[in-house]
Amino acid sequence: MAESGPPARGEDDRPESSILPDQSMLSLDQYLAMQRAVGNETRFRVLDALVEDGPHSAAELRDALGVESNTLHYHLDELVDVGLVENRKRKTPDSDGLYSYYRATSLGEGILTRGVRELMREERDLLDAYGR
Repeated sequence: MAESGPPARGEDDRPESSILPDQSMLSLDQYLAMQRAVGNETRFRVLDALVEDGPHSAAELRDALGVESNTLHYHLDELVDVGLVENRKRKTPDSDGLYSYYRATSLGEGILTRGVRELMREERDLLDAYGR
């Protein structure tokens, strides 16, 4: 008799359409790319700062997070590419003479608040409920 149980990792034969909402605008690959993006600590911290504190220029993010400029731009590009952050241009410069700024998209806010942060919140609640 063959063993039953959950399929081995990578052997889930369910079609993508049964996993995604009906008429999803995004593919499973796109959702997974977003999840991978926030799985990196620097990108998580960038997205967290944008969600918590609102739009920032790259220079403001660099100073707030203590990340080298080239490293920051690499991670910002990754977040922009997967749709979690957008790079916007002002019509007039801000007080520092900067036209460009970054802000979290609604997808960025969603994956952060209903993803990693929710897990952290649940852990905090459990530790509070059952003692530390």
